[in-house]
Amino acid sequence: MVKKLNPRTPSTRFITVADYSLISDVRPRKNLTERLQNHAGRNNQGRISVRHQGGGNKILYRLIDFKQMKVGVPGRIETIEYDPYRSAFIALVLYADGERRYILAPHGIAVGNTIVTDPNAPIETGNRTILKRIPVGTFVHNIELSPGQGGQFARSAGTSIQILAHEDGYTQVKMPSGEMRKILWNAYASIGQISNPEYNLVTLGKAGRSRWLNIRPTVRGTAMNPRDHPYGGGEGRQPRGTKRPKTKWGKTTGGHKTREKSRYSNALIIKRRK
Repeated sequence: MVKKLNPRTPSTRFITVADYSLISDVRPRKNLTERLQNHAGRNNQGRISVRHQGGGNKILYRLIDFKQMKVGVPGRIETIEYDPYRSAFIALVLYADGERRYILAPHGIAVGNTIVTDPNAPIETGNRTILKRIPVGTFVHNIELSPGQGGQFARSAGTSIQILAHEDGYTQVKMPSGEMRKILWNAYASIGQISNPEYNLVTLGKAGRSRWLNIRPTVRGTAMNPRDHPYGGGEGRQPRGTKRPKTKWGKTTGGHKTREKSRYSNALIIKRRK
């Protein structure tokens, strides 16, 4: 449940925060973290290639096991933790052989629960098994695109993919975008929805909170000068004056298709997203 703060100051009047009541009060494991360099949107020449990035709090990257290929080895959930690099929560799993790994925490999992990766694993939240064995209608996350590659689909907070059918070596699924596609049915997927489903309801509430998250301000094109943007200048507020929205450099944006027409995976898409 999203928590609303009391308006004791102007900055807390609009702020809402995610429900952290399930989060374990522990520090991340040192051997499962590393420091990534903050490039602030710069490329190897020092030029800005991604705008509106920079600053922010110092954060440690948690090494997540997206493959979860300790087949047949049960693991117990030791902690559920916050991860500054992703919207979902993560879980620290202690496996029966003594190894510890971070995984994406499913919604509804609790400390002390047991999970397992196995082709014949029970269909229970947190377990990981091949798509072929998962009943139609079940919601899954962290799906592999190619067997053994590691999960690539449905990894952000609250997302899940629904199993629609099994046919001719493929499993048909419905993506969060509404797209329906086929995936090889011997690829692995985890049962359940990703944790922190109310992430999209959180309101940052103040500019400073964006800066903590490494997000720098975005200036509207219409507020710029003519030399800085196609929409800049004019006395008072002006209409856009063009049929299609443009970038700062005059390139078409918004609805401009970037997918290759001859992409190999087009044959696997049953219904495109809207």
